[in-house]
Amino acid sequence: MNWRLQIAVQTPAHSALGDWLDYANPAPLPPGTLVRVPLGRREVLGVVWDAQEMPAQSTPEAPPLKPVAAALDALAPLTDGWRDLAAFAARYYQRALGEMALAALPPQLRELSAIQLARRLARRATPAPAGAPTDTHPPTLSAQQQAALDSFETQPGPFLLFGATGSGKTEVYLRAVHALLQRDATAQALVMVPEINLTPQLEARFCARFGVGAVVSMHSGMTPAQRLASWLAAHTGNARIVLGTRMAVFASIPRLRLIVVDEEHDPSYKQQEGARYSARDLAVWRGQREGAKVLLGSATPSLESWHNSRPPEGSDPGGRYTRLTMPARIADAAWPEVRLVDMNQPPSRALLSGALLQAIGERIARGEQSMLLLNRRGYAPVLACAGCGWKSECPYCSTYRVFHKIDRTLRCHHCSFTERVPRACPECGNLDIEPVGRGTERLEEHLGELFAPLARPDGSPVRIARIDADTTRRQGALQAQLAAVHAGEVDVLVGTQMIAKGHDFRRITLVAALNPDGALFSSDFRAPERLFALLMQSAGRAGRDAAWLTRQGSGAQMWIQTHHPQHPLFAALRRNDYPAFARQQLADRRTASMPPFAFQALLRADARTQEAAQGFLEAASAALQALPDAARVRLYPAVPLAIQRVANVERAQMLIESPSRAALQHLLAQSLPLLHELRRGPAGKGLVRWLTDVDPQAI
Repeated sequence: MNWRLQIAVQTPAHSALGDWLDYANPAPLPPGTLVRVPLGRREVLGVVWDAQEMPAQSTPEAPPLKPVAAALDALAPLTDGWRDLAAFAARYYQRALGEMALAALPPQLRELSAIQLARRLARRATPAPAGAPTDTHPPTLSAQQQAALDSFETQPGPFLLFGATGSGKTEVYLRAVHALLQRDATAQALVMVPEINLTPQLEARFCARFGVGAVVSMHSGMTPAQRLASWLAAHTGNARIVLGTRMAVFASIPRLRLIVVDEEHDPSYKQQEGARYSARDLAVWRGQREGAKVLLGSATPSLESWHNSRPPEGSDPGGRYTRLTMPARIADAAWPEVRLVDMNQPPSRALLSGALLQAIGERIARGEQSMLLLNRRGYAPVLACAGCGWKSECPYCSTYRVFHKIDRTLRCHHCSFTERVPRACPECGNLDIEPVGRGTERLEEHLGELFAPLARPDGSPVRIARIDADTTRRQGALQAQLAAVHAGEVDVLVGTQMIAKGHDFRRITLVAALNPDGALFSSDFRAPERLFALLMQSAGRAGRDAAWLTRQGSGAQMWIQTHHPQHPLFAALRRNDYPAFARQQLADRRTASMPPFAFQALLRADARTQEAAQGFLEAASAALQALPDAARVRLYPAVPLAIQRVANVERAQMLIESPSRAALQHLLAQSLPLLHELRRGPAGKGLVRWLTDVDPQAI
């Protein structure tokens, strides 16, 4: 045993065990080799990071190293590029190397022995025959699509494709991938979407264009066996195209030459549990490291990407990205007319204005579809007693349980605590307890009552459908519901933000946002950006088929019910003017020294009491202020989170900010040993966990 192998294994978060552990082996193994090694009483999967020859006689004081149990050498080693990606992500997001590297591998791979893996690879030695493409006559490109592709092919990038909803961005992605595969017989492409519900339709389009055998998907909704099969197909090069959500950024794709990030603005690309990485930012870094072109696409780019793609002006050298623009919709389809409904006018308690109801009824009579967006699921946010003031508070969280009428439950959407709805008020026994506020379930019921007297053009009853997290729990439910909408079987579609982006609904001519005002005055500085993106993406679902609209003699509309119709955000939306909105927001952020003109991290603490959580953060602040680099960063006081308690755990956070990314990263790297020491000392008493969130999406 004269070789020391440095092996990354998945150790507990913040265990302070270092980036890797040392093991002995009689022969060197190439970096990137997967191995099984003993860790405590278990045998776990590890990744070889380096190998060093040891003296034949070890020194007496050095304890003997544990031997490697087995090498999974039937599988090709992970590439240098993949290991560099894992190492960079671990450093930047302040996590352990083994935690980041092993979490990126499919769960089932961690359980297989070398013999089991070899057998599985032998069964896959002869890949299944690829299905022939069915979409053999792609549409003719518009002038703006062709111009975007020409720039993409002739410039190095990274690129930001700023294209209106319905401008044909997906066709640009398909053509870019096709050109790559035609040019390089071994190249692979990665195409990312922000949410699982967007993968089936995108996978269908790519399979139709390139054949079933060339495409695999990767997302958390797949079974462990499916995830392993997709990972192996990508790792061996059998899959030319990998489609996936944020987890796919860590897929082993040895011949990666193109990365597409669709809807790059979406906050879902930021992981919110464990290692809080941004898949979009890692995609850009990975492309530059591995020599792959990167194409970010959105109708409402993140302000960071928009700023990074600014053209040179005066002494400003411009951004790091190349901006490609496609402002017009396919076939010159008109942008929906945006109509604002002032909800300050009576009746003040109405959920839907009379004018909006009339507009929806007219579309039902013409055989058109409408979509209503209410970003709150359940029947009502709160159940309350008018007699004593009791409300359906969660006993374990500092929030209310949501009333779900369909199964008569009160359900906490944070800790999942669920109870049956009480027959009477638990406090005073009053039988008159009633729902307060409205969710998608209540809206669906209300619309069903209002439109019951109407009929479709064929005389059949009006059909209302609801798509949210409650109606799509079962396997295949979302696909079935979307298919019904596409087939024209649904007249009014009700849903949360999951229906607002990426879907190509051809018969929807009216979209309405019912309650968007909450984000206008939020304490989160990103709230206006998210609201503008949501409303513009929602508006983009209407009027996507210009020819069908012409035959109908109809026009597309976006209705917004608001108590603040004069707000400048709505003015920019009516003009379909994202650049003007971005200029105003970036000017405000520059004045306030906020991202992208500053860099932020959150230090979070979860504890049994709020005092313990804030005490740990205050002790951390005092320790950090003593560091030499503290003068280049600003440490804000510790405060409770907006939802202070979840599952009986109190939560607090401290914002760390700096105009220099390097200064912030240097301070965070120096903070790790200090935080480990504080966790073990008196300041850590009562602490459940702590974590660092770099480039947070919500503050």
